[in-house]
Amino acid sequence: QVQLAESGGGLVQPGGSLRLSCVASGDNFTKFEIYTMAWYRQAPGIERNWVATIYLTGNTNYSPSAQGRFTISRDNTKKTVYLQMNCLQPEDTAVYYCNRAVDKVDWGQGTQVTVSS
Repeated sequence: QVQLAESGGGLVQPGGSLRLSCVASGDNFTKFEIYTMAWYRQAPGIERNWVATIYLTGNTNYSPSAQGRFTISRDNTKKTVYLQMNCLQPEDTAVYYCNRAVDKVDWGQGTQVTVSS
């Protein structure tokens, strides 16, 4: 069963924006609202890295590269986490994933973000 389904990626020019979505489903997310959720990304040849976290309280935390440009949010009624990405740069090119911040479940397929002119 699909647990995490990311979408919203694409090709964008430097300086552009994208909004990613991650829909959670299945038994592991029956009480989605209690989970701290996070976005991660993985560029070719590089390990997966953390991007941003949103806690059940709504508080957020960002990696230095995301701070000031990206915004993580959630809609518990839709069991969805979002990542608004502005001022995108070529170094943001990666496959983006979401997951629980603690006690992770199987990774989804991710969504490809390519920043290029």
